[in-house]
Amino acid sequence: MGLLAAFAPAIVSAAEVWPSRPITIVVPFPAGGGTDMAIRGIQPQLQKELGQPIVIDNRGGAGGTIGSAFVAKAAPDGYTAVLATTSTHAVSVSVYPRLPYDPLRDFVYAGFIGTSPYVLATNPAVAGTDVKSLIATLRQNPQQYSFASVGAGTVSHLLGEQFKSYAGLPLVHVPYRGAAPAYTDLMGGQVQLMFDNPAGLVPYIRSGKLTAVATTAPNALLAGVPTFQQQGIPNFTQSLWYGVAFPKGTPAPVVERFNLALNKVLGDRAVAADFAAKGINARPGTPAELKAAVAADIPYWGRIAKAVGATID
Repeated sequence: MGLLAAFAPAIVSAAEVWPSRPITIVVPFPAGGGTDMAIRGIQPQLQKELGQPIVIDNRGGAGGTIGSAFVAKAAPDGYTAVLATTSTHAVSVSVYPRLPYDPLRDFVYAGFIGTSPYVLATNPAVAGTDVKSLIATLRQNPQQYSFASVGAGTVSHLLGEQFKSYAGLPLVHVPYRGAAPAYTDLMGGQVQLMFDNPAGLVPYIRSGKLTAVATTAPNALLAGVPTFQQQGIPNFTQSLWYGVAFPKGTPAPVVERFNLALNKVLGDRAVAADFAAKGINARPGTPAELKAAVAADIPYWGRIAKAVGATID
């Protein structure tokens, strides 16, 4: 007891002066996708609030689990965090049998950043501007088509598998290390469709390089694109959340300080407007709310992963 008491002042003191140097936020996907855009959209304001530089470190691969595992093993001193997502901290549990971290045990959650629906986008050469006509086209030559994802074991992947199961098609899954390389091949015709967030897809949809077929929820950026529900398909309503998590053991005062700064930034009207222009809904909240979302989403996505047989060796 005496030994713990001796260390306690040092921990509290460290938290009180935090941050005293740059903070690294690991984005577990390559630059250019919606996850990357979410944190870069608030990077300047967050730096101002915390009084220290925010360094964005893109560590993509394995559906975001490589970067997440890196942070899980980092020193719990408040200077390394991860941009956690539904994919990396909820879906991953069910599709990676040897996941190198436990989302509930190995992290402390600092708060949400935002939420975003999904868009089913296709290469314009594939006929079909609504779900039913797209499926009719795919059924004509079912062996010729494939779907991209931003990584194996992500929501992007599972929604593709769910669509494949719904349509009864033998679509081939082609996983990428992130959104940007997947978009390149989707526009080039190497793959024919994919699910992803509006943030990265909208510029290509507006330019005619991609076609938006349906969304999982209404979105101001794609006001003319009907949702799956509006097209008579009820089970495609999923959205992605973004949040910040630190390694287990990070002092509570540090997490609380970060949460206060994060919520202040997200409450700014200019930030909310910038997010909306990227298809992201700003989502202030508490650390407990984000942890509860992770705990609820793990079994939810587990049921979907089991239903479509999604497992990554």
